[in-house]
Formats: sequence, structure tokens, C-alpha cells
Amino acid sequence: MSDLWQPPKDYRSRPVVILGAGVLGRRIACIWASAGYNVRVRDPSPEQRAACVTYVQENVALYAANITDKVNITYGGIETFEDLKEALGDAWLVVEAVPEKIQLKIDTFQLLDHLAPADCILASNSSSFRSSEMLLKVTEATKARLLNLHYYMPPQVMVVELMTCGFTEKAIFQFMVDRSREAGTVPYVARKESTGFIFNRLWAAVKREVLTILSEKVSVPEEIDSIWSEMFIKGRFQPCRGMDSVGLDTVAFIENHYIAERSLSPEKTVNFLQNNYLDQGRLGSKSSKGGLYPPPEATNPESKMYVLDIGLSAKTPNLTAGEILQVSSNGSVEKIITAGQAYPDGITVDTVGKRIFWTTMGVPGKPDGAVYTSNLDGTEIQTVVAPGVLNTPKQIAMDSEAKKLYVSDREGLRVARFNLDGSDFEVLIRNGDWATAEDSQDLTKWCVGVAVVPSLGKFFWTQKGPSKGGKGAIYCANITTPENQSVAERNDIQCIRNNLPEPIDLDFDEKSSSLYWTDRGELPYGNSLNRIRLDAAGVAIPSASPRGYEILCRNLNEAIGLTLDLRNNTIYLTDLGGNIYKCDSDGKNRVKLYSNENRAFTGIAFA
Repeated sequence: MSDLWQPPKDYRSRPVVILGAGVLGRRIACIWASAGYNVRVRDPSPEQRAACVTYVQENVALYAANITDKVNITYGGIETFEDLKEALGDAWLVVEAVPEKIQLKIDTFQLLDHLAPADCILASNSSSFRSSEMLLKVTEATKARLLNLHYYMPPQVMVVELMTCGFTEKAIFQFMVDRSREAGTVPYVARKESTGFIFNRLWAAVKREVLTILSEKVSVPEEIDSIWSEMFIKGRFQPCRGMDSVGLDTVAFIENHYIAERSLSPEKTVNFLQNNYLDQGRLGSKSSKGGLYPPPEATNPESKMYVLDIGLSAKTPNLTAGEILQVSSNGSVEKIITAGQAYPDGITVDTVGKRIFWTTMGVPGKPDGAVYTSNLDGTEIQTVVAPGVLNTPKQIAMDSEAKKLYVSDREGLRVARFNLDGSDFEVLIRNGDWATAEDSQDLTKWCVGVAVVPSLGKFFWTQKGPSKGGKGAIYCANITTPENQSVAERNDIQCIRNNLPEPIDLDFDEKSSSLYWTDRGELPYGNSLNRIRLDAAGVAIPSASPRGYEILCRNLNEAIGLTLDLRNNTIYLTDLGGNIYKCDSDGKNRVKLYSNENRAFTGIAFA
């Protein structure tokens, strides 16, 4: 095979062809149409063809919601054909989704070999057969551009798996991964041919064990589904990271017990671990050499920052001009992780689960804020709290141990807490009824910043007060609501400091027991970074300063975000003036890392 493979010429203006207008065929068509490609669907049934057109027209906008970069995208057209040759004209990609009959697929690829353009990529959506089983009647040259491209059930599941036929040009995989991501799907590439790809092999093992449990009357379907939901959906348990966390030596010990009890072969389990990991001292997270995953130093040699641009200073400001940027520790903007956000404000990073969580405030004056999550690279975006549950969510903080998220809801006049998947939503602090004018217009009740400190058993939040009004405050309460007390009745709320210019975001250093916050209020005390130390009970220890706390640095430009990198004695700050700063933990040696008048930064998180 050649190393000089080139993408199909002018592919953006050429059609994608889907063979089969059934349940999956029409969904695959909708994926590519939502990304702006004209799509042709061939099916012998006029009823299926008509249903396909209707489906795409009715659902293309829904699919487009999965696309990260929506700038200048116009939906592609949809045409259907009965004649194969007519449908294939000038196609750059053909995906067969015909019935799962191997002879039919062999014959289909023989026709594609003769009728499709010579640079066209040919793909099979089959979940049952490897594409290598379909090569019987195709030429050697065609084998190099043929692969599996397996979709599941979009739009609910946007995963697509790619796998070689044994002859596929390597460069095709990165090209198709890039195109798939642009179309809003989440691509995974099998490293070698494998019946069942990646997920279906995993799912097959789960099915076998579930049926064995049922046949042995160990449990019942309802309990199995319930424990699965608790562990893998709510808990976001990941098998490989889970094994590293437990320890690969422990995994091998437990597996040996199953091997002895069930007379299983140890070749691909215990022996594999022993030879490739345990003998090298790679025991998992507890080992400096790592385990299935490399040690943290090898995985992440340079820490990154994730910074929110609210979009208000964009050259063309609009409701969805907000972006999430990945920024290096020296201030270089490396890439846009996610665009098209409705006034993003708060962000936090789950370093264990490798996911970002952020808030969007939504349309000003409407209770339509939301919380979202994605992988660190911006893929696999999921809704955690749907628009409308929160009013105007601001800063977000994570309790990593309890796997809980805390959010201050500004116009909602409250602080809320929920699981990483949005379940178990509860209001912890309620300052009034946002639906009434009296409460909603009292800006001293607006909650903005939030921080959670499990070691103190407390969470903290800011109430900003009127803009530049000098009526802001910082409060704290116990993580566990007092027994037999409602949100309105709880008596554990403490005021840390009041009469502040306009406190915004919070962060906490557990080592020095110091609470940091930004303040965007009026000079001389506003637009500043501040600190106060707390005792073991979470009570403020007044400083020698006349104001009772330390003003570490001033003269920021509408200060908003802060995040601590205490391993390097560094604090990072953002402001609405489009600036990113860093300084020492005492506020000294401040440096402006980045400045852009066309950006307005809010939240920032360090990972």
C-alpha cells in the first residue's frame, strides 16, 4: 500500500451515498446532511425512500446540535434513488447499510468496485461481518480504500467505530476520524480486525455474564439493571481506570479465584497482566510506573487551563458566541475546545474522569441556564442539567470524593447540588423566590461564586450585591444540611465577610486553609484578588488589614475567574477585559499571560 494516499478531490462539494434507507441508513444519512454534505440514499423500496426523506428533513436540526463548530454550516440536501449507478455519480464516500447477509454484501462491493469513482472511500456499516469478509470480488486497488464504518443508533448514541479490512490505507483512518468528528459523531478506531469491533465485544461479554447470573438465579433483571445504573451511569465507572484504581495485582488475584472456580484459561487475563504489567512493576494508580494507563507525568507532561470566553466582546457578539479555550500554562491559546455556547460562565475539571463541566447562563432575563460536560478535547458533549432547571448558573465546583457538583444560581437566588449526571438535584441555599419582583430585584440575594471544601465539611458561596455597590458577602454552610431542617430553616449559615465591593469567584487552598476570591467591584478595593485564612472549624481568622482580609493584587479589568495551581505556587486569573494573568499565591509577581480585546473571559479551571 502507498504512503501517498490523498483524500478524495473536492470532497466537500461531492455527495455522500448511503446504500439502504432503513432504520440505520436514514440515520447515517441525517448525520452527514447535518454536517453540510449533500446525501444520496439508494433503496429499491419507494416506501423506504419516502420515509428516509421525511426522517432527514424532520431531524436534521436535532443531529446538528451535536456538532461543535456550527459556524457557516448549511444543511446538506437529501435525494433518494432506485438506480445504483445514478446514485453513485461523483460520490466521495459510500456507506453500505444493506441487510446483514454476507453474500449480498460481497455482491454489493463488487458493484461498487466497478461503479463508484476511483477515489471514493467504501465503507460497510455491518456489525456482524468484518469488511475483510466482503473482499472476495473486489480488486486489489479497491481494497486499499475499503473499511468498516459502524454506527450504533444515532442520535441517542453518536459513536462510530472504524476498522480496517486488512488492506485499508492507514491515512484514511485519520481522515475519516476528522470528518466524523466534524459531523458530530464520536469516532473510535479498532487497532486491528476484530469481530464485534470494540464495544460489541465488551457488550457480548456483559450479556454472557448477565445471562449466567440469571440462569443461576443469583439476581433478577430489575436488580441487574439497577446496579448497572448506579455503578456505570450515575457513578461513571470506567473499566480500565477502575482496574488501575483497584490495583492490577488485586485484579489478578480476584481473577485467579474465578479461574479456579470455573476452570477458565488464564492466558488472556492473569497471564497477560503478569507478563505485561505486574512483572514490570506496573500495578496501577498506586504505582509510579502506572498501570493500564501511564503515570500522570507521562499522560500530562504540561498542565492545561480551560478558559471560558462569554462572547460579549466578539467581533460579532450574539447569544451563542461563547467558547471554551484550551490554554497552555504560558498563556498560549492552543485550540477552541467547544464553540456555540450561550454565555458560558463557570467551569471545573474532573481530573479522574477526564471531563470538563461548565455552566451556560442562557438568554438574559429568561430562566434557561444549563450545565454541560464533555471530554477534555470537547468531544462527547452531554447535558447534565437541562435548560430551565436552573435560572442563571454561574460558578461551578466539584466535590471529587462525593462525585457531586455545586452551582451558584444567580437570578435563581440559590445554591444547588447534584450528581455528575445531573441526578439527585437538590437546593442547598434559597434566598427567596425568583418569580417575585421583590426577591428577584434584590441583588444582595444573587449567588455567584461557589467552592466546596470536604476537609472542613463546608461549602462557600458569594452574594455579589449591586454592581459596584459595596454590599457583597461571602457565606458558608455545612455540606450536610442539619437534621430535620429545611432549606429555608437551616441554621448553620455563617457570614465569612460582608460589605465587600462585589465578590465573584471562589477557590480554596486546603494546605494553608485559605479562601481566595475575585472581586469586580469599584476601586480601590474592587477589581482585585483577595484572601482570608480560616481555622479548623471554617471560621475566618481576621488579618492585620483594616478590612480584615488580604487584598493580594488590584487593578484587574472586571475580575471574574480564578484557579489555583498550588503545586507550582501559582494562581491564574481572568477578567472581562480579555486578560489572563498569573501570580504567586501571595499575589506577587503578577504577569499578564494573554490579552485580546475581542474576548471577555469568565471562568477558568486548571488541570
